[in-house]
Amino acid sequence: MIDPFGRAVSYLRVSVTDRCDFRCVYCMSEDMAFLPKKDLLTLEELDRLCSIFIDKGVKKLRITGGEPLVRRDIMTLFRSLSKNLGNGLEELTLTTNGSQLERYAQELADCGVKRINVSLDTLDPSKFRAITRWGDLDRVLNGIKAAQRAGLSIKINAVALKGVNDTEIHSLVRWSHDEGMDITFIEVMPMGDI
Repeated sequence: MIDPFGRAVSYLRVSVTDRCDFRCVYCMSEDMAFLPKKDLLTLEELDRLCSIFIDKGVKKLRITGGEPLVRRDIMTLFRSLSKNLGNGLEELTLTTNGSQLERYAQELADCGVKRINVSLDTLDPSKFRAITRWGDLDRVLNGIKAAQRAGLSIKINAVALKGVNDTEIHSLVRWSHDEGMDITFIEVMPMGDI
């Protein structure tokens, strides 16, 4: 596949759900209205769609959401997609908020996932709770440890929030690097009325 600028399309991000177990203040309203399940592609349809893209030259596939690991039976999709690794697909990755990582890290590694991105904006438990509205920092940190034990390479994605976590930039960088992880800071994107 070639885009209008003559570039080969070899990387695809696939959102498997709009649902999330956090309500980050810059991303979702506290009382979200999600798509009806009947309007979502089934896991089988997602697998078929991704496989078609792989046949068309996609080499790297990233599963995203919402929070992809809250989708029921999501590991079925990872197991199915992993069959393409070495058969056109070079990399299967995930972006997650880390809340479900402790449960799924080893299984993700067993499916051939080598690296993941974890969204984490602060190491301060009270700020974390305020940003996510009901997230548990310890649960995310335990998930990151489980992912490391499973051999997954981790990149932290932190949204830079003026007046919220901007004084933590240095400590987040130091912590990430001390833990053997990369870190990327992301600008807040306008999401409409949230």
